[in-house]
Amino acid sequence: MALDRAGRAGIMRGMQDVLIIGGGVGGLTLALCLHRNGIPCTVLEAVPEVRPLGVGVNILPHGAAELARLGLEPALLRHCVQTDEANFFNRFGQLVHREPLGRAAGYDHPQMSIHRADLHLALLEAARARLGAGRVLLGRRCTAVEQDAGGVTLRFADGVPALRGAVAVGADGIHSALRRQLHPGEGAPNYTGYNMWRGVAPWPRFLTGASLTRIGWLTTGKMVIYPIRNAVNARGDQLVNWVFEVETTAIRDRRDWNLPGRVEDVLAYIGDWRFAWLDVPGLVAASEVVLEYPMVDQDPLPWWTQGRATLLGDAAHPMVPRGSNGAGQAILDARCLADLLARMPDDPPAALAAYEAERRPATTQVVLTNRANPPDAILREVFLRTGDRPFARIEDVISAEEMLAITGAYKRVAGYDLATLKARAATPA
Repeated sequence: MALDRAGRAGIMRGMQDVLIIGGGVGGLTLALCLHRNGIPCTVLEAVPEVRPLGVGVNILPHGAAELARLGLEPALLRHCVQTDEANFFNRFGQLVHREPLGRAAGYDHPQMSIHRADLHLALLEAARARLGAGRVLLGRRCTAVEQDAGGVTLRFADGVPALRGAVAVGADGIHSALRRQLHPGEGAPNYTGYNMWRGVAPWPRFLTGASLTRIGWLTTGKMVIYPIRNAVNARGDQLVNWVFEVETTAIRDRRDWNLPGRVEDVLAYIGDWRFAWLDVPGLVAASEVVLEYPMVDQDPLPWWTQGRATLLGDAAHPMVPRGSNGAGQAILDARCLADLLARMPDDPPAALAAYEAERRPATTQVVLTNRANPPDAILREVFLRTGDRPFARIEDVISAEEMLAITGAYKRVAGYDLATLKARAATPA
């Protein structure tokens, strides 16, 4: 939403801070969107020190468009790999399907494969520079949100003084304190029956050097592999992100994205995945870091918003990480919420209710689709139709039209099919 100088000043005079609980991708993007709309905000992050954590993440073109709107594209392009194709292979290394991605597919904005730490640092530096360092506060672990007709009060652990604001937004991830407060009787996370390991390793360029590659299927093991940094050593290798998932009941009962994993557990499944285009066990064995995570999500909530408090990103709609869409949906949440608060500065509860009305149905559909029919479903169909055996001709197994229908349907559900984004770009902000 474009605002003139007078309009921005009027909003800033008339509104207390939006208090953002959580300084991750969703929370920082919201802060930047609010600042762009002239709305004061403060980010409250639980950790006392920001450290580089995590592995790779994909920003799809709809998320990339919003980050470009915030002026972040040049900084992100310095660190990311602009992904140009999606490849699907069976576990015997046979090509099943290939299609272009990002700008190679005609989008106005790239698909960016990037280390989560690089993305987070770019957002954090921009937030501190634009909002001021005193608006991004660390060591603020929120324990409760109280509200009345005039605003909200956040309570913190460890004797940190309470903070008053106009609105509270829980952007504090899968362990959200605000979500627990709003839904105290919510059940345990849903375990999907699959365990996941993730890692990064320096490795020579393979395929186009900007390929997002999926291999195999969950019953015997499935991998997603893509580069996230270029030229990371003297040889010019890339930093390559990999994700391995397999059906299993043998999990460690923790819900922690940073739980250390063991390379040996993955190699037991992929020891013979050596193809002319990539030595998969060699890549995994070269990993600098391996993380383990049981594949879980939460059932979609019946509501996110109570008066002046609402949820955003993983706190609102945690989803299994298929389809490269978790961060993107948080970014879309942020744009939507910031714009509605700018349109209704005198009635924050109405703005929050309108935000939920727009975003909760959309993200519910993504959560359910990620469970049942993500783009990976192409490989499920090949696995079932071939009986997990090599094929002579892929055309005898599944048609190109059927595979494009699977990936196209997911793009429409997630909101980044090319026609939708072109139409959105033609509409004034």
